[in-house]
Amino acid sequence: MNTQFFVDTAACTEHERLRAECESALETWNEHRAAFCQSRPIREEAGDELLRLQVKYARAYTVLQRHTHNCLVCQLASRTEGRDSEKCSDAFSGTTLTL
Repeated sequence: MNTQFFVDTAACTEHERLRAECESALETWNEHRAAFCQSRPIREEAGDELLRLQVKYARAYTVLQRHTHNCLVCQLASRTEGRDSEKCSDAFSGTTLTL
């Protein structure tokens, strides 16, 4: 007997929120780093700010990774995506699993 259901990668709103935070932290860190690299010499305060932004990004990334590892919805979506990637190169919005 086969049971079918859909798994949507966007179904985990916590993952989407954490991913957005991580991307925002990375973007901010990169922007400040580029700006500081253009100004010479780099003041100690600027170096401290870059380090603070780097730590913020590292924390956001770690929280996202822990969530992905611990969330059943994210794990199921990840496993499903791995199986379907051979069939379709597009990011999937829903996948049918047969159990």
